[in-house]
Amino acid sequence: MLATADLEARLVVVDLASGAILGQIPTTTFPRSIETVGNTAVVAHSEVGVVSLIDGTTQRISHVLNGFGEPRYTAGHPDGRYAYVTDASRGELVALDIDRGTILAREPVGLLARHVSINHDGTRIWTALGPKAEQIAIVDVAAPAQPRLIGHLRPPFLAHDVVWAPDGKHIWVSSGDSRGLLIYTAEGQIVARLPADAPPQHITFDDTTAYVTSGLSGTLRRHNLSGKALSLTRIPEGSYNVQYAHDRVVTPALGYGSLCILNQGGTILHRDQIANSSHDACIVIS
Repeated sequence: MLATADLEARLVVVDLASGAILGQIPTTTFPRSIETVGNTAVVAHSEVGVVSLIDGTTQRISHVLNGFGEPRYTAGHPDGRYAYVTDASRGELVALDIDRGTILAREPVGLLARHVSINHDGTRIWTALGPKAEQIAIVDVAAPAQPRLIGHLRPPFLAHDVVWAPDGKHIWVSSGDSRGLLIYTAEGQIVARLPADAPPQHITFDDTTAYVTSGLSGTLRRHNLSGKALSLTRIPEGSYNVQYAHDRVVTPALGYGSLCILNQGGTILHRDQIANSSHDACIVIS
């Protein structure tokens, strides 16, 4: 797996099984977010307007893309070829061809575009417009290289993270200003409201379970897909972003630099210090 050392211009290579640090990959300054697309890691360097593509097999930089204002987060198309990066300062969703390392299209969606998620058939994207977003933009990507804004949704709280559930029928939305979560249908109807720890919360899924972190509270909560609470794990403060793949949940700590690797039951298997600060992590196959 790869984790950002965002104050040190590098990625840390960590063995998912043992938690051991295997090496590092020097990058452009300020690697902030990282997302697996196929077996490529897409790294957004928000402060300098750059996106790096890292080949997961060779663990080398394959492309460096310029021309962004403030790239924030990435959603990967299920086919592994296309990726969609939010550009907060330009208010755009930017479509990338991962294989060629090129920008395909820029679709205006609204300023401060930030957390972003795509459904499992690769046709619809939701993105929150800000860390405390009054609106969520909904984008059609049925033509993968041609994203098209189709509307906005206004949640009853200020939204932070948005993540499609594995059933492809629901979207979980976390709050940037309150202790709560919402579950929406794909048509934009709220079907459940859940309590949560201190905002902002972040969400990831395996096939049957939602994992919700609160970096301020230092917690990871597990829910079933209908929202029922299953368990609570104490994790280091600052553990905001969270990712799941290959039967493991990983959450790094912003401002602290620790990394937790957990199993699907929410048990911490490894907790290691990997950097001065680590904003995000993703799992790739080397």
